Amino acid sequence: MPAFSIDGARLHVETAGSGPALVLLHGFTGSAESWRGHTEAFAARYTTVVPDLLGHGASEAPPDPRRYAVAHAVEDVIGIMDRLAIRRAALLGYSMGGRMALATAIAAPERVAALVLESASPGLRDHEARLARAAGDAALADAIERDGLPAFVERWEREAIFATQESLPGEVREALRAQRLRNDPTGLANSLRGFGQGVMPPLHDFLPGVAAPTLIVVGALDQRYVEIGEAMRDAMPRARLAVVPRAGHAVHLEQPEAFRHVVLEFLGETFTTLV
Repeated sequence: MPAFSIDGARLHVETAGSGPALVLLHGFTGSAESWRGHTEAFAARYTTVVPDLLGHGASEAPPDPRRYAVAHAVEDVIGIMDRLAIRRAALLGYSMGGRMALATAIAAPERVAALVLESASPGLRDHEARLARAAGDAALADAIERDGLPAFVERWEREAIFATQESLPGEVREALRAQRLRNDPTGLANSLRGFGQGVMPPLHDFLPGVAAPTLIVVGALDQRYVEIGEAMRDAMPRARLAVVPRAGHAVHLEQPEAFRHVVLEFLGETFTTLV
């Protein structure tokens, strides 16, 4: 699979399929492997472009947190599309990857044909909340580097937002843990320092100007993101909301068939006229 040097960093990218381009952007601690259960179905209809985001998977983990900032993240997405000669694509992003997809649609609307935002947020509007989140993320980043990746992954899996994943089959949880443990601790720490919600400028004021058709996917058991999704739907002119039953934050993992269904249905409606 290709690796592209973009803005001085090497990014690992997997591609498959043919047809209109669909770029899949994983969440924090993820990698291209996060989409493994879905890429075959997506690649049957689309050219799937699945990068390991900066600091994750097989991609490079630069030591400077500033390289992970939102402006550089957008450049990475557009740079990958340029290297593959993709003029326009649909962007599908989960959590951190969803913030990246949204930021790309705002910065380069002419490159984004459609958006799928899974359990994603436009950031934190309140200044004090951003300061608190930045301080918490900085402390967590320090802990990753101080205590090592296994201790961090164990701590991360105990976060309340992932409580619904305890009902997943043991082999699924083990595979997820193994994937997280293959990340670079410097990359994860600097992702928090450079692209965490505490340091990322909030995007709320830009939502009414997002012209791309948008599907917002949330799990019914993730009440906080249901509320965020409702607010985003109401603010965005061409957005719809899909609330998936019996799913928490990681809808694609907890209810994979339902996730694929709503995504493919949405893309089937939008890609034929927009690419």
